[in-house]
Amino acid sequence: MRVSRRASIALLMVLIAIPAVAQRPDSTRVRRPTSAGPAIPDSLKPPISPRRAFLYSALVPGYGQAILGRNKAAAAMLVIEAMAIAMIRESAADVREARRMSGDSVIVTNVNPTTGELLTPTPVPRRFDPQYVHVRQSHVEDWVAFLIANHLFSGADAFVAANLWELPAELSIRVAPGGATVGASLTW
Repeated sequence: MRVSRRASIALLMVLIAIPAVAQRPDSTRVRRPTSAGPAIPDSLKPPISPRRAFLYSALVPGYGQAILGRNKAAAAMLVIEAMAIAMIRESAADVREARRMSGDSVIVTNVNPTTGELLTPTPVPRRFDPQYVHVRQSHVEDWVAFLIANHLFSGADAFVAANLWELPAELSIRVAPGGATVGASLTW
C-alpha cells in the first residue's frame, strides 16, 4: 500500500493537532489568551475623550474639568463665568440708565450772597451724552468677549487635560531668598 506524499503530510498534521492526554503543559511558557476577550490596555484611558472634554467645557465651563477630576480648575472656571455674567448684567444696567437719562439736563440757579437776589439760571451740560452711552455699550461688549474667551479657554484646558491624562507630573514652586524657583517632576 502506497500512501501519497500529500496524504502523509495531512496525517502528520492531524496527529500534531490532537493534544496528548498524558503530556503536561509547559509551566514556564507565557500563555497568550486564545479567546477574543477584553484586551488589557497598556495605559489608562481618560474618562472622557479629548474632543468631548473640549465640547463639554466650551458649552459649560468647568464641566469637562469636573469629569476629569480637576475640581479646582472646574471651580475656577465657574467663578470666572459667574463674575463675567454679573459684570455683563451690571454694564447692561449702566447702559439702560445712560439711555434713560440721555435727554435730561439740569438747570442750576444761584443766589447772590450779598444781595440775596436770584441770578440767571444756567443750564449744566447733560451728564449722559451719546458718547457716554456708546462707552457704556462698549463695556458690555468687552464683558461678552471675556465670557466667550472663558468658554474657549475652558474647552482648551479640558482638551489638554484629557490628552495628558496618563502623564504623572508634579509641579512645585519654592520661594528662596534669591527668588522663586519652579520645578517639575515627570515619572516615566
